[in-house]
Amino acid sequence: MAAELIDAKIAGLGDWRGDMLARLRALIHAADPDVEETVKWQKPSNPAGVPVWDHAGILCTGETYKDKVKLTFAKGAALADPKALFNSSLDGNTRRAIDLFEGDTIDEAAFKALIRAAVEANIEKPARTKKA
Repeated sequence: MAAELIDAKIAGLGDWRGDMLARLRALIHAADPDVEETVKWQKPSNPAGVPVWDHAGILCTGETYKDKVKLTFAKGAALADPKALFNSSLDGNTRRAIDLFEGDTIDEAAFKALIRAAVEANIEKPARTKKA
């Protein structure tokens, strides 16, 4: 179900943002074949919701805006980023993001390394679950 919703979101964009989100999605799956896709935060102003990639907790989310595609890493502040892919949300204590604009490219090897590092961070320190 989530995969179909993400497919529809990508197709509905119909421009470079859809192409970019599709490429990033493929890289996430290449880096971690066990990643699970979900869609969260659906609301009237964003009925397609936000694609979320999980493995032992949220790895990253993929949001699209008029001028950019934003990948926000839930535990990004704890991840080594030797290629300096993170270029947004740099002041927080937890998250980090990558903003990509039309015409941008991404270092695919470095991006996949970030995904693998995010998986390791989640496995080492899983997210707390809410008590019922």
